[in-house]
Amino acid sequence: MMSHKSLVMNRRHLIAGASALGLTGLLGRPAFAQETPRKGGVFVMGIGGGSTTDDFDIRKLNDWVPVNQAYMVMNGLVEIDADNRAQPELFESWEAAEGAAEWTFKVRQGVTFHNGKTLTADDIVYSLNLHRGNTGSAAISIAAAFKDVAKVSDSEVRITLESGNADLPYVLSDYHFLVVPEGFQDWSNPIGTGPFKLESMEPGVRARFVRNESYWKPGCANVDAVEVIVINDIAARTNALMSGQVQAINSLDFKTVGLLGQNPNLRIVRSAGGQHFTFLMDCTQAPFADNNVRLAIKHAIDREQLLQTALLGNGRLGNDHPIPSTDRFFNTELPQRVYDPEKAKFYLKAAGLDALNVTLSTSDAAFPGAVDAAAIFRTAASPAGINVELKREPADGYWDSVWMKVPFCMSYWGGRPTADQMLTIAYQSTSAQNDTHWKNEEFDRLLVEARALLDEERRREIYWHLQEILHNEGGAMIPMFGDYLDAVSTQVKGVTPHPMFNLMGARMAEKIWLEG
Repeated sequence: MMSHKSLVMNRRHLIAGASALGLTGLLGRPAFAQETPRKGGVFVMGIGGGSTTDDFDIRKLNDWVPVNQAYMVMNGLVEIDADNRAQPELFESWEAAEGAAEWTFKVRQGVTFHNGKTLTADDIVYSLNLHRGNTGSAAISIAAAFKDVAKVSDSEVRITLESGNADLPYVLSDYHFLVVPEGFQDWSNPIGTGPFKLESMEPGVRARFVRNESYWKPGCANVDAVEVIVINDIAARTNALMSGQVQAINSLDFKTVGLLGQNPNLRIVRSAGGQHFTFLMDCTQAPFADNNVRLAIKHAIDREQLLQTALLGNGRLGNDHPIPSTDRFFNTELPQRVYDPEKAKFYLKAAGLDALNVTLSTSDAAFPGAVDAAAIFRTAASPAGINVELKREPADGYWDSVWMKVPFCMSYWGGRPTADQMLTIAYQSTSAQNDTHWKNEEFDRLLVEARALLDEERRREIYWHLQEILHNEGGAMIPMFGDYLDAVSTQVKGVTPHPMFNLMGARMAEKIWLEG
């Protein structure tokens, strides 16, 4: 999920412009990014992807509402900009030793927490260590690569890795790697260095944040307050924007994009990147433990129909691996899998089956249009002898009770800045967010090898092979990539597309201002 899910990458300012994910821009009106920000006003956001179980625990952030709210209160170590490049945040600079296994980071000076405490290396070391060792962190598989996280001085941190990683600054952009004061544990009352302070919150319903008057970033934290209204229902979210109840919404219904684009008081923000939608098969549970069954499922979906019907063309075809065509390591020679009921029957027979009965758990919490997509799949799978029973799950609690719990369900992943991070977070066998529970020793070994390489050609060869392995053996059917689609009132200024997630990479509240 945000699935959700998490991020990673500048090879030390590194691979300049590493294939910035395609940003297709604002539809309708220009971004007004050159205007001078003005202070004042209350910014009201209607966000889908919230639950009554939400809080600010950086170890378990897993959906749009908690991630956006976390970025309002806390800062990260590294930020991914609109061109998909790693930019300094609380780490203001970095340098790698030969082999990229030892990195030294300078801590930004003059930054204070909401409680008045000055940011030091101790706070960063503590925050990073929350994801290491005996922890329930969703980022534990990323942090497992940290052999040591040490304070060098109040203004310097050294991270030593188990093996070299040329992309470490990108890794540290993961939204779990936010910073709290040393020893902090009160996740219902967060303290950060971020643009806003939490004033009140009713989890899964609404929250209010007020400006941090001593915020360190120039030109940011422009509004007096931010109000978040959790609106998981896409129709209600759209109506709230059209009626003026809110000024920005995420995850548009693809069916209403054309209509909203005609409204002179609204702007649609379209960002193309690595967001993709998944049908997850638990590789440890019958019948999906048999790869022949997984291949039958992958051949029993009409991807073209799904893209045109569920997304109305707002995306690209998927090929059962998570690397988008905009990534520099995308495998351009891997044949596109097509709808083939006869081939699906062939694989069922190889699994010793004449027919297959499966239950697919679905919810529009997984992604807008997921329930429709499930119905399209059910119809397409029938000629292959695959009988799909749909189980519509409630949106509230979907990520806690269904995702990674049931044998067959739907999900999504936000894109990641690098191929390594996407493959690591979702498919390395030790990852806490390996949501198909798929394990492959060759995959794990090659992933680690590629991570430390400075030879771009050899890295490309490995990443191409890893995509092929997932395509042929993985537990995720990935039929399509979808554009990020948000909508904002024309009163909201400073809005730009972003390759990482909806709502300007979950940082819209920090960066926008309101028209006078």
